[in-house]
Amino acid sequence: MKLSDVTRPTGQHFVMLSRDQLVRCGTVAALVLLQACAAVPNKDPRDPMESWNRGVFRFNDSVDRALVKPVATAYARVTPSWMRTGINNFFTNLDDVWSLVNNALQLRGADTADSFGRVIVNSTMGLGGLLDVAGEMGMERHSANFGLTLGRWGVGPGPFVVLPLLGSSTLRDTLALPVEIKGNLLNSVQDVPTRDVLTVLNAVDTRATYLKASDVVDGAALDKYSFTRDAFLQRRRNQVYDGNPPEEDFRVGEAGPATTASSTSPTTPTAPTAAPAAPASAAQ
Repeated sequence: MKLSDVTRPTGQHFVMLSRDQLVRCGTVAALVLLQACAAVPNKDPRDPMESWNRGVFRFNDSVDRALVKPVATAYARVTPSWMRTGINNFFTNLDDVWSLVNNALQLRGADTADSFGRVIVNSTMGLGGLLDVAGEMGMERHSANFGLTLGRWGVGPGPFVVLPLLGSSTLRDTLALPVEIKGNLLNSVQDVPTRDVLTVLNAVDTRATYLKASDVVDGAALDKYSFTRDAFLQRRRNQVYDGNPPEEDFRVGEAGPATTASSTSPTTPTAPTAAPAAPASAAQ
């Protein structure tokens, strides 16, 4: 018996199995896409892609339940609270640097000063951000990103979008992602293994922070997708308008303070600084 006589049937069987597996995978993928694209009655005008978004939402939820949440739960159990606080403070300090940049782009003088003070104090007296000394001194945190900056300068949110693994977003925030990635200080770490470890640690620590909140949503929300979407859009809208948004008209392309200030009320986007007034005049 030749060696080729032994290996040939095995190779043919392997090819047959691969084709069967491809057919099964293709069938499953087609069913998932069909289910995701099924018509949804009474669509929210802010969410024209609801059918697709629900499919991505279910995928994200499955990944969270199978992997992310168990890891975050174990992390919260085995890591001392004081250590988790230090880790959270460290990543918050990095975020404050990006908030400083965006608050400056929004011409928000007081918020920019607070962000600058927090970064300087926590990076020095706070041992690289491990301690929130600035918070103890009364310096408020004003979180901001580039999507919020675009919103404050009049760019409308666009339709609601659910991104794979990243979760809830809007078209405006999605288009801002490349800038967000550049502004993330973790991405400036040259050593790849160190950067990857810090990125994973940041994700796990963030998920651990919201364990109780997610349990409340799981137990209270009849439709988890709708609850999450509405809460996200409301929070994002309040951020753009400093907690004082005009009456919502559910137009997908609704603009931010820069365009609505002149059409509704000159004082609609009330803010502690004169920042929104600058975008309004710029838009006019």
